[in-house]
Amino acid sequence: MDEFVVTEKLANRAIVEGKHLKGEQIERLSNNSIADALRYFSGLQVKDYGGVGGLKTVNIRSMGTNHLGIFYDGIELGNAQNGVIDLGQFSLDNVDEISLYNGQKSQIFQPASDFGNAGSVYIRTRRPIFTDKPYHLRFRLKGGSFDMIRFSAVWDQRISPTVSSSINAEFLNASGKYKFRYMRKKADGTIAYDTTATRENGDVWALKAEGNVHGTIERGGWNVKLYTYQSQRGIPGAIVNNVWRRGERQTDSNNFIQGTWQKTVTDRFDTQLRAKYAYYKTHYLNRDTTIMQVDNTYHQHELYFSTANAYEIKPWWTASLSYDFKWNRLTASPLARRETLLADAYRISNLLSVATAFDFNWIKLQASLLNTWVSDRSNTDGKTQSQTPASSNNYNLTPAVFLSFCPSQVKWLKLNLYAKKSFRMPTFNDLYYTEIGNANLKPETAIQYNGGITVNPLALPKNALALSLSVNAYYNTIHDKIVAYPRGQQFRWTMLNLGKVHITGVDVETDVAALLFKQLMLTLRLQYTYQDARDVTDPSTSYYNHQIPYIPWHSGSAIFNLEWRNLSINYSFVYAGKRYNQQENIPRNEMLPWYTSDVSVSYKLKQWRFTLDVNNLLSQDYDVILNYPMPKINFAATAAYEI
Repeated sequence: MDEFVVTEKLANRAIVEGKHLKGEQIERLSNNSIADALRYFSGLQVKDYGGVGGLKTVNIRSMGTNHLGIFYDGIELGNAQNGVIDLGQFSLDNVDEISLYNGQKSQIFQPASDFGNAGSVYIRTRRPIFTDKPYHLRFRLKGGSFDMIRFSAVWDQRISPTVSSSINAEFLNASGKYKFRYMRKKADGTIAYDTTATRENGDVWALKAEGNVHGTIERGGWNVKLYTYQSQRGIPGAIVNNVWRRGERQTDSNNFIQGTWQKTVTDRFDTQLRAKYAYYKTHYLNRDTTIMQVDNTYHQHELYFSTANAYEIKPWWTASLSYDFKWNRLTASPLARRETLLADAYRISNLLSVATAFDFNWIKLQASLLNTWVSDRSNTDGKTQSQTPASSNNYNLTPAVFLSFCPSQVKWLKLNLYAKKSFRMPTFNDLYYTEIGNANLKPETAIQYNGGITVNPLALPKNALALSLSVNAYYNTIHDKIVAYPRGQQFRWTMLNLGKVHITGVDVETDVAALLFKQLMLTLRLQYTYQDARDVTDPSTSYYNHQIPYIPWHSGSAIFNLEWRNLSINYSFVYAGKRYNQQENIPRNEMLPWYTSDVSVSYKLKQWRFTLDVNNLLSQDYDVILNYPMPKINFAATAAYEI
């Protein structure tokens, strides 16, 4: 074979690298969902309400769930109703890579929406690769604790030399029952409760199906995705006042179709089109006799269109222009309208970004400016009315600057800096559907400053195949920060504007790969996060300069993997330090540190792979969220077959 060279255009290159979990790393983790995998990224806090079907959300650098954009194969997942993307609904079976970018992905050829978040998680599903045959089949069966059974199947097919398809279907059923210890102390320190009980009403039934068609064209490609998720589940609720069982149920029907088309028109000009339509239906039922009973249905519609264009002015200078349009509508059942006095809510968002990038080899610079126009309107009793002045017809400019410096004589050292402003609107739930004090919520803004260093030594220790270390220090300020607290019912929240929050933090991450002996491979991934997130709104309050709720000062994780021939042993550890569950940092609100150890053993035999998972190996009793106990030791076994 003659020599060939692969090149990449400047417009597609990120100057500040993200953090990644890829194929084999994801396969080794004994996790059920994407939320579980995200626990191993520094700077992220996963809020887990327990169980196989429990709600799981992610908070980035203490700025909140709504500042983190979740992108599924390049297009952002949306939820205008409450802004929460339940990552427990997305399994890892068909995921090829998960990437985290703080600030934003520092490349300029991307949709305008990609410039708008304080951080982004990109989920990339597997794309078919064909070798000796035009098809590929994979079946996976998993069973374990909580009466859980999960079955998935993947069928890849080459339709023509330029077109291929992939179909993935998955079924999940579990009772969700598990034992937990419930202990609470009185104000004087004496024990009020100390017993063992069974978590009830945590059952889940879910069906997910996804179809993709991939195509290539001259100097470009396209993709169309059809996705559906149907589920019925119980919501176990909080364990308070010695009440063990709640009457909450939720049924979800999430559906969307999206497409992407991209082409290099000339050697200097690239263009990209994206479009999506989504329909989400949620039926929430609460038959708890101790509170007001609820039987509400909500319908969400989302329409999205994006165009992104990049032009290479000089070999070292590129510019881009992107525009995104989003339309959201939320309607509710007659009963829900009677409770909230709202028939329809509409939101129109226009996002326009301009960006430029300079590449001088040893120094790289990218700058962007995002214009965001958001218009909200509601229809009450058949009369269309504008929403409150604080939340209608909002306009905001959010700039960002990224700088990367790599000394020409020190190839193994890379420095990066960035500063960014981000902006997010209150959600429809924030404005319309919560019960107390949310009508005057203000939009929330964040300003981020980050400085980091990445070390990739050229001279590695003996037997080491890869070694890297990255350290990032950051300072964030949040204005009119919105915080959600569960109020007994998991579907509804108490919304508060905390005002001003100052966040100081450090993220440290290292990766090591080494060949210890012949065919014995060691990989090690360590991460540590320090965060100091203080409420500095009002000096007269009792919680002034206190750590905001549920943010630990210290947290970290470790992934340790050994591979020998067809055998793989994986150990993972997650730690979260002391934190508080209310605004006041007093002993009564303190939550003890928690940690979990998970072990996974996998063996490959020809076309089969067998895996045994043991989660919470030491059977620790802990709550991520107060009064939402997590499972003790639990098990799962998986058999996978590929053709």
